[in-house]
Amino acid sequence: MSEIFYRFPEFIREFIYSHGWESLRGIQVAAAETIFQTDHNLLLTSSTASGKTEAAFFPILAELCEDPPSSVGVLYIAPLKSLINDQFYRIEELMEQSGIPVTHWHGDVAQSHKKKLLDKPRGILQITPESLEAMLINRSNDLLRLFGDLRFVIIDEIHTLTGSDRGNQILCQLARIGHIIGHHPRRVGLSATIGDPARAAAWLGAGSGRETDVPAVPVEKIRWRLGMEHFYIQNAKTAQTPEPKEQTEPPAPPVAYDAGYSFMYDCVKDKKSLVFSNSREETEYLCATFRQIARNRGDKDIFLIHHGNLSASIREEAELKMKDEEEMAVTCATVTMELGIDIGRLERVLQNQSPNSVTSFLQRLGRSGRRGQPPEMMMVFREEDPLPNTPLPQLIPWELLKAIAIAQLYIEERFIEPPNMRKLPYSLLFHQTLSVLASSGELTLRRLAERVLSLPPFAHVPKEDYKALILSMLNQDFLEMTEEKTLIVGLAGERLLRSFKFYAVFKDSEDYTVRCGSDEIGTITTPPPVGDRFALAGRVWEVEELDIQHKLIYVKSVEGKMEVSWPGDFGEVHTRIVERMKRVLQEDTVYPYLKPNAQKRLEVARRVARNTGMLEHSLVHLGGYSWCLFPWLGTRSFRAIRRMIKQMSGRFRISGVEYEGCYFITFKMAAGNDALLIHELAELCRRGAMCGDELVSSGEAPVFEKYDDYVPMPLLQHAYAVDKLNPEEAASRLLEIEQELEE
Repeated sequence: MSEIFYRFPEFIREFIYSHGWESLRGIQVAAAETIFQTDHNLLLTSSTASGKTEAAFFPILAELCEDPPSSVGVLYIAPLKSLINDQFYRIEELMEQSGIPVTHWHGDVAQSHKKKLLDKPRGILQITPESLEAMLINRSNDLLRLFGDLRFVIIDEIHTLTGSDRGNQILCQLARIGHIIGHHPRRVGLSATIGDPARAAAWLGAGSGRETDVPAVPVEKIRWRLGMEHFYIQNAKTAQTPEPKEQTEPPAPPVAYDAGYSFMYDCVKDKKSLVFSNSREETEYLCATFRQIARNRGDKDIFLIHHGNLSASIREEAELKMKDEEEMAVTCATVTMELGIDIGRLERVLQNQSPNSVTSFLQRLGRSGRRGQPPEMMMVFREEDPLPNTPLPQLIPWELLKAIAIAQLYIEERFIEPPNMRKLPYSLLFHQTLSVLASSGELTLRRLAERVLSLPPFAHVPKEDYKALILSMLNQDFLEMTEEKTLIVGLAGERLLRSFKFYAVFKDSEDYTVRCGSDEIGTITTPPPVGDRFALAGRVWEVEELDIQHKLIYVKSVEGKMEVSWPGDFGEVHTRIVERMKRVLQEDTVYPYLKPNAQKRLEVARRVARNTGMLEHSLVHLGGYSWCLFPWLGTRSFRAIRRMIKQMSGRFRISGVEYEGCYFITFKMAAGNDALLIHELAELCRRGAMCGDELVSSGEAPVFEKYDDYVPMPLLQHAYAVDKLNPEEAASRLLEIEQELEE
């Protein structure tokens, strides 16, 4: 350790002394050993606030100081602008002492700031994937001068990128830069939550020609303050109250919010807190509800909001107030505040309903408890009070079960979901084909195919499929064949490239910008008519004027709260989580983090599950022609089994197929056909007749990613079968269900 310490230049040693560090952390020593003693890539995965930033930058800064590069030396890529703006403030003093300049580069940065780097490329460049894409297309002749002596690429929060189009876009960009400058810089990946480090390391190093080191980090003892509480949505016959210790405040006036919302409000009103919801709709409604409660109680309105459809100024206000040690603030947020922006002294995280993954749970929990305090999270669940005739599957509190399963999987096994790697990212293939051609001017078909298919994310794409995509792009005028038989960008491709939106590979909607006077509030998808009202930024607005041509909505603020809706999906759930949910119902464990209402709700659910036989038999008769299948599978396998059942609908006269999440499938079928249906499905699985492509119908249009509309339908259907379904796991579960029937 002392050898590593004295390898650091004096200004780093002084930084360590001045911060009172008695020793370097294990991850910092291991990172320095890789940087100093090898030419390998490096993946650093350890808990939030464990010193990953310093672990990466201490040895990298030392290397740059010993041998200054003649161009940009370090490329730091982050998925959010706020991460770029924020990441170095903790080591700002260190950066100043190093004399190595740091340049931010994204859409909100002034051109004058960027011009300094263009005039004299040096130091560290912090950039988003979208800005880097723009640089590759528009400054292709400058890339060798900018990055010719690039030494390191740091990719932050890689758990959000592995396997996604945006992450694969970064791999394409690094491969293209490496091709231009004649070498592949070393890569350093940072994340607090990696489920399968070996798989993530393979992704990080793809195409670099280097080994990737993953320093082993000792498993830390769990120090959490975790609570879960449950409420029925109140009506005339229901009355639930928080725990007695929460009733220290005067009773709230009789207004239109229930005990669940009151409990959540009391959880955070005196603590600097983040309140997470799983959608923008829930975030908006909860923020408006908190403001309403504060107004009725005569409390100060300390509630802020943060999600992707808000203006940059509103998001920045929330970030700054959360960082301010003197400011009492509560921010309602989506995933946009889940990543590693250091917001200082955060006392509590409140989670509305359950996160969808262990990864998300850990990221959100880790936002609190910094500076020596254990992380603290309260999860609150609200559901409709079931009526006497409520069907069986709706008697089970799925969100509560999921939260318990997520917590238990990490407590018992330190389980985190492995990254899902996409094999056939055809939307990205379309995008990179246009990008490569735009930066090159023109290429022969053979040269274009060599350039694009050699990019790491396309390793599994058959040449025949790429040929079909090129022909389709020619037919749609995205590409054009010259008289010399070379390819150039066509007129339709030029239209796409002219828009700054081309640089992003994630799907964006044609949103309308909302303005109140000179203030930009945010964006919504559908413009309401003049006089109508809608919710945004935790407030209600009335439309005063519409400018459809320029996609502008002018509004005034009014009192009240409303629901709002955005399109979007809510992520996937891993099979291990759903299997653990079943075990929660099977076992008698009393989980110490469950509050009284949640404990009672779980006891009721366990009695229902045991009395109905749904734990012993996955296919349950609900009476008459109604059946319910509980496959206990994650999202991709559940999709496959649902499609298998639909394919049998003609033969078994199955109708009315409905489902919720990946928890159950209900359908109508004549009594007595249950065993025959399962045996038939199991036999087809044994014969391999239920593989992925057979589960996608010929007329289906599985359009999900940004450029899927421009990809030939057969390619999309095959990609859906490969990347969105797991028929093997579904088949294995069907064989287990068949065994249940025989026992």
